Amino acid sequence: MTTSSFPNRPWNAGGGTTARPGGGGAFIPTVVVLGALLFLFVMTANVWTEVLWYDQLGAVRVFWTQWGAQIGVGAIGVLILAVVIWLTMRIAYPSGGIPEPGAIRNRSLDPYRDGISKYRKLSFYGLPLLLGVMFGAGLGSQWRTVMMFFNREAFGEVDPEFGLDIGFFVFTLPMLSLVLSFIIRLLVAAWIVALFMHYLYGGIDPTQKPMYFSSKARVHLAVLGAVSALTAAAWFWLSRYELLIGENYRYSGASYTDVQASLPAREIMTGVSIIIAGIFVYVAFKGRIRVAIAGLAVALIAQITVGTAYPAIVQQFQVQPNAVELESPYIQRNIDATLTAYGLDDIEMITYNAETEASAGQLREDSQSTAQIRLLDPNIVSPTFNQLQQNRQYYGFAQQLAVDKYAIDGEERDTVIAMRELNLAGLGDDQRTWVNDHTVYTHGFGVVAAYGNTAQSDGRPAFFQQGIPSTGELGEYEPRIYFGQNSPTYSIVGAPEGAEPWELDYPNDDAPTGQVNNTFEGDGGPKIDSFWVKLLYATKFRDQEIFFSERVNDNSQILYDRDPHTRIEKIAPYLTLDSKAYPAVVDMDGDEDTPKDLVWIIDGYTTTNQYPYSARESLEDATTTTDITGQIVGYIPEEVNYIRNSVKAVVNAYDGSVTLYQWDEEDPILNAWSSIFPGQLTSRTEMSGDLMSHVRYPEDLFKVQRQLLTRYHVTDAASFYSGGDFWNVPPDPTVGDGGPATAQPPYYQTLQMPGTDEASFSLSTSFIPGGNTDRNVLTGFLAVSADAGSEAGEPNEDYGQLRLLELPRDLTVPGPGQVQNRFNSNAEVSTELNLLRQGGSTVLSGNLLTLPVGGGLLYVQPVYVQASQGTSYPLLQYVLVAFGDQIGFAPTLDEALDQVFDGDSGVEAGDSDIDAEEREARAEEAREGATEEPTEPTDEPTVEPTDEPTDTGAPVIGSPQDRLDNALNRAQQAMEASSQALEDGDWAAYGRAQDELTDAIEDAIAAQVELDTGGN
Repeated sequence: MTTSSFPNRPWNAGGGTTARPGGGGAFIPTVVVLGALLFLFVMTANVWTEVLWYDQLGAVRVFWTQWGAQIGVGAIGVLILAVVIWLTMRIAYPSGGIPEPGAIRNRSLDPYRDGISKYRKLSFYGLPLLLGVMFGAGLGSQWRTVMMFFNREAFGEVDPEFGLDIGFFVFTLPMLSLVLSFIIRLLVAAWIVALFMHYLYGGIDPTQKPMYFSSKARVHLAVLGAVSALTAAAWFWLSRYELLIGENYRYSGASYTDVQASLPAREIMTGVSIIIAGIFVYVAFKGRIRVAIAGLAVALIAQITVGTAYPAIVQQFQVQPNAVELESPYIQRNIDATLTAYGLDDIEMITYNAETEASAGQLREDSQSTAQIRLLDPNIVSPTFNQLQQNRQYYGFAQQLAVDKYAIDGEERDTVIAMRELNLAGLGDDQRTWVNDHTVYTHGFGVVAAYGNTAQSDGRPAFFQQGIPSTGELGEYEPRIYFGQNSPTYSIVGAPEGAEPWELDYPNDDAPTGQVNNTFEGDGGPKIDSFWVKLLYATKFRDQEIFFSERVNDNSQILYDRDPHTRIEKIAPYLTLDSKAYPAVVDMDGDEDTPKDLVWIIDGYTTTNQYPYSARESLEDATTTTDITGQIVGYIPEEVNYIRNSVKAVVNAYDGSVTLYQWDEEDPILNAWSSIFPGQLTSRTEMSGDLMSHVRYPEDLFKVQRQLLTRYHVTDAASFYSGGDFWNVPPDPTVGDGGPATAQPPYYQTLQMPGTDEASFSLSTSFIPGGNTDRNVLTGFLAVSADAGSEAGEPNEDYGQLRLLELPRDLTVPGPGQVQNRFNSNAEVSTELNLLRQGGSTVLSGNLLTLPVGGGLLYVQPVYVQASQGTSYPLLQYVLVAFGDQIGFAPTLDEALDQVFDGDSGVEAGDSDIDAEEREARAEEAREGATEEPTEPTDEPTVEPTDEPTDTGAPVIGSPQDRLDNALNRAQQAMEASSQALEDGDWAAYGRAQDELTDAIEDAIAAQVELDTGGN
């Protein structure tokens, strides 16, 4: 007997087989399960690689604390909301699911009741949990508020109204408001569920007259009403404190009306709400619902009359006619709180009767300031650095370079410095392979630094640190830049023991392979030395090569999240970071026998918007200027009313290690975060003296402070109310008519402020009149000492000292806009620069610096020339100087100063040893259309030209509209001179006037053509 190996199958009439029930139905569930597993694996890869990243930095506790806090707070929100909804459903659900007997049964609701009865467990457990997740999980995003409350610190200062410590408003009030808002969410959910359930099961019948309520529904809803009324009472009570951090039409904080009318009204409404709660309790026992309705009506009328109408009447009929007298005490509170909250309470105010007349030897007492006047504009010279120091196309410098100071031969010198970072975009398409991108081209190499106060005779920067290998005055340091602002997404470093290095350091003709290679020896990233870790990172970066490449070996590390801002933001999620990261070559350990480190320094801020009476300011708006190349990152509140530079963060460019130095040891907010993340901060006393010397006052903080000082330099309440002496930050005059009216950036420079003993590295800005006026005269000048000194662990006493020069109101000193206009319209200046343009060159205006020297205000602006064809880059060609009405224009600052001050300024500028005649000869070549290449041999390394377009980011001095206006003015003057010459019968003068008219018309036509074509 033979047995078939196939199972018996039923046959249909047509001769085919009949599919088994469910046959083929496993495909979709299988796909769903596989998709879910894939999603779970990708999520696991992303999360676990983050854990590895944090662990390598020694900050894994930050990851788990942050995640644990978010999940824990969110879970509490979900649980409470789910329990409240479940409890509400249980209370409203009748015994056995049978509708209340007193209501008229609504047959249309039977399907809903049957559904709940049929799926009772799913309804009573699944629905609350689902709603809890939907509306309660979001509470986890408020983990900062919760953690700060449980680790709160006292400020040691009290508010002027309630006498409470400021910490109550910063730490406790946000937590109470969060709890209250969550209770309101619970009540809304409970009311919706209770009303629905009672209606569904007949506990409420709106079709009856009067509306029917069962005893259970009445008690249930009355209890909810009492809890809601008590919640309203808590809201009215807490809102009293919110008045002190509110905004009024002229200032922040509680006004006269708020304190004298709104605050008592809210106290009254607190009492009314408590009474309403008692009425609801009464209704629950006695059943007189109309009493509750009447109580609610009375509460509504009380709110309208006491809470709304009364404050409005006080404001309209008492405050407005007597605003100055009544508001002054509260404005003074605002002034005092704002100055304290923004660190402006110790500012030194100086009345400065500025001289406007220049005389010989006038700068003799200001030799320290004038010797360090910065001529190298970090916003313009990046293309020059690239052309002269890039070395290879796969290196590059930042668009905006950094200003610092270094001790050279025992003398502090202002410096423009940049890291030579890796630029993969410079590689050709045939070089862009996975091996090259991620294992060969892994890092940049070295820094380039130039003196800020001078340049070479041909206009190139005077470098004191340059080349590859890096040589110069900065000593021995680790030059490799694995962590920077332009690093690849990820690199895999580390070679097997005994293997030849394959990470490119730099090209070298003397090397056997034509280049010097290196193997990373630091601890910069997670190790990828196992099957599992390789798989995780291959999944994270969507690169299978990570899993299969033989270059990923037992010694490999993967470097990612390499931008210094990103690294600090991740391990310190509570900091707001300054937009600028600046490089420095630093002796971190204070040992002269060990190599220095190349580091990034970033300032970190702690902020809040809960400081009572302090003015609110938008960080993004206040810090936006024409020089901005980055953005504030990290924890960024929409607005702040308190800020402290509490942390100096240092990121090692070689191994990516992050050190957070606690700069402000008194800041309660930072101390609270230190309790949340213990052991993360390093004491300021651990800073080496060399690191201290490169700490500078943060630019973004200064921008915020100067924006506040446009108003809060007025410390008299009555004057503040009138606003007649408010100022503005001047728009950047170098942008020209065609650019946006963006604020002029502050500038780092060495200067000596009036009343001080010596010059110091400072950050400065100027002010012009506020209001709706285009009058660009100087009203004030602000500078802060940005030099922390060089003593290990202790900044000098003058660091951070703000000094504000206030010019007398009856004194007219030109502001930056007026000075720039005078430069552009000066006949000699415009003629020289127009000749340069006609010779095929582009003229670029540098930063317009302002310095309080010679008893007045000195303006200095470098002028760069860039050939418009071939290999071009900006070269310093001229310097413009203004003091009062006098203007100097020369190839060197030293000569321009002498022009202004009657042939002898009394000082030697930083470029006094430059051959002005040679630089003038270079300008003459440019005017004749000659090439801009150096005419004399130099000791600098040969560089390869690049065909890439150069974007200097700098405007042309004298826009086409400026030149057109200037030409039309000259034409008008020439026509008037011609008419006068005809009347006088002076035919020689008439001929000269006609020649001037012809030249002016030609210039006007050329400028108009530029405007029409959009050319420069």
